[in-house]
Amino acid sequence: MYTHLEDYIFDLYTSIGVYTPADLDMHTIAKKIGVKISYKSKPFRFDNEIILNEGTKCEEWMDFGHETSHYLRHCGNQLSMPKLFIDLQECQATHFAYHFCVPTFMLDNLRVRNVYEVMNLFNVDFDFALKRLEMYKNRQYYRKMWLIPANNRILERKENYYGLLSKN
Repeated sequence: MYTHLEDYIFDLYTSIGVYTPADLDMHTIAKKIGVKISYKSKPFRFDNEIILNEGTKCEEWMDFGHETSHYLRHCGNQLSMPKLFIDLQECQATHFAYHFCVPTFMLDNLRVRNVYEVMNLFNVDFDFALKRLEMYKNRQYYRKMWLIPANNRILERKENYYGLLSKN
């Protein structure tokens, strides 16, 4: 059971043929989603162009994830928006970047055990990998503790209601 964002990322990636960490190439992804990548001093998005700050491949990948969120999920010009709305979009884009750069469905398939594996497989820095792994582990815990027992309780109630459980 995935969140809306996790489903969105899964659908996006599978629709363009991205299934493994080896497929996570920003230039290939940009071409497939119809954006052009350019380089300037400050990262931002303008129309169908994502402007990145030249840096390490790791920094560029993480910035690309953030700016792709603005391209895919936001509209409008932040220069004419209220500060709180800009803050909301930036928070959403940062959250999106964690899932875009290190997709949950890939983590599920790989059974990653530590931060260094996340860093190496997904080309992200230590802080990014640590935060994403923490998000992933918290989600796994939530699924285990709340979603699965809740589904079992619902099933038990249905079986009880229809007289399917024996009364021993």
